Amino acid sequence: MQNDGQPLITLIFPAYNEAAVISGAIRDAQRYLYSRGYSHEIIVAADGADGTREAAAAAGARVIGGPTRRGKGRGIREAVRLATGRYVGYADADNKVPIEEFDKIYAWLEKGWEVVIGTRAAVESQIERPQPWFRRAGSAAFNLTVGALLGLGGIRDTQCGFKFFPLPIARELFSHQRIDGYMFDVEILSLARRRGYRIQQVPIRWRDDGDSRLNLVRGNLQNLRDILRIRFGL
Repeated sequence: MQNDGQPLITLIFPAYNEAAVISGAIRDAQRYLYSRGYSHEIIVAADGADGTREAAAAAGARVIGGPTRRGKGRGIREAVRLATGRYVGYADADNKVPIEEFDKIYAWLEKGWEVVIGTRAAVESQIERPQPWFRRAGSAAFNLTVGALLGLGGIRDTQCGFKFFPLPIARELFSHQRIDGYMFDVEILSLARRRGYRIQQVPIRWRDDGDSRLNLVRGNLQNLRDILRIRFGL
């Protein structure tokens, strides 16, 4: 593993009012990373006033954020700026993707790929608890739309919250990233595609927790506005 003082991995957990689960997510990640011998740092980008930041700090993570909701994209952008690991990535605090799935991601990072993302859409993916049918249908339509508008054809799951990069690539991409909300994932992939970076899609295990924070009407209208911002550089 690393012997020059640089952590191998910076793992970022974006969180909004996740006090009930954040400590468990950090402990699971620490247990896994120690078991593999991976030197690491964990950064929690936490918004909200329910004690998430305090719980994360008590569990040993570096914590950023504030009481008001500023957006997942902004939180990860600011965390990447602070990251020091050889590889940088983020995962959902509610463990939709078990942290052990990083084994699959790491293999591709070590082969030199610039962007390595988990996908729920591959035949080999294991969906232990699926989303409701209407969310699955909406996701399929969304990916078709995004593929056509933003040149992301071939990427069948832009929104899986399990993405990793070598540190220089992460810093370069997130220095140009502007979307504060959920569409930051799409923006990052769009930036990577425009720059000619290779994007490896890795089948993962995933389970729905039934706790979507997205308002289906207001949230999707905002998402559409953000997609148009990405498309036209607004």
